[in-house]
Amino acid sequence: MTVLRDHIRALIAHGGPISLERYMELALSHPEHGYYMSQAIFGAGGDFITAPEISQMFGELVGLWAAEAWTALGAPAPVRLVELGPGRGTLMLDALRAARVSQQFYASLDIHMVETSPAMEARQRAALANTGLPASWHRRLADVPDGPAIVIANELFDALPVRHYMRADNGWHERCVGLGPDGQLAFGLSPLAEPAISAPAANGAILEIGAQAHQLMGALAARLARQGGAALVIDYGHAVTGLGETLQAMRQHRPVDPLAEPGLADLTAHVDFAGLARAAQAARALVQGPVGQGIFLAELGIFERAAALRQHATPEQAATLGTALARLTQGGTGMGQMFKVLAVRHPACPALPGFSSLSGI
Repeated sequence: MTVLRDHIRALIAHGGPISLERYMELALSHPEHGYYMSQAIFGAGGDFITAPEISQMFGELVGLWAAEAWTALGAPAPVRLVELGPGRGTLMLDALRAARVSQQFYASLDIHMVETSPAMEARQRAALANTGLPASWHRRLADVPDGPAIVIANELFDALPVRHYMRADNGWHERCVGLGPDGQLAFGLSPLAEPAISAPAANGAILEIGAQAHQLMGALAARLARQGGAALVIDYGHAVTGLGETLQAMRQHRPVDPLAEPGLADLTAHVDFAGLARAAQAARALVQGPVGQGIFLAELGIFERAAALRQHATPEQAATLGTALARLTQGGTGMGQMFKVLAVRHPACPALPGFSSLSGI
């Protein structure tokens, strides 16, 4: 039993069932007991390991990509380098180290970190303390000052809440979180059909809608289209919108019941990259991708970077490097195909690197 579960049960007992979206918001972002507010969530001791924690090569290549994007944008100075959901600050730190190859780019940077967790903000501040660059923290993208921006979002969109709808004889009914006969949290369906959804499907089909992800992408793309800039979105998900649910809960690297211990488990859903692309295009931005992470990193030179690092590595370090390289780039159980990369850019910005195997959408 968790304090947050008791809170949610009381909330439902008083006001009735809540949407899955609202449940995820509470489980992840409750000011006192939310997962992202109270947990040591990254690394081997946490519940998941992100690409920047696997190898420095990931963040370095993102930094080089940002430098190329800056050049393509006409080298604006200053330029906001923005990270959404920056974790422990590892990606930004590695990206900035690589960005030093262009002293003009590095000198133009104004760092902005968008983070909702005070605990994670403290870690990020410590990580970036010695970069010598101005850095600011914000709770929302809307709080980042105006101006040309290069925005990085690695494993951010998968953490945004989703809604589920189930098909029945008389239409689509929203899946809600209520109380079961035993008084514990349980899934159920709204008795009223949702009139705005008319997609054809067999009874029992699930439609997963990431409205918050689409809204965030729309706002981000609108900013880039108005003020100049580019964004890089890296996450796990699917390239084509379809039916089916992808909600999952992880605790200590193992799947758990998403309703069992809110606040103690990570809740995520696969990113609908086609939906993100549509939202960006509706805001008049240009889109490249999605492309598999393995292809993207290969085009940026990860294999060449790994070869250079091996030249100065011990046998143990070389073995670790090989394992990391495989994990980041290979399909199957690796991240190379499940994780995808999408770029969004100002309409006047030329095509950005990493996507030559695909034309822009």
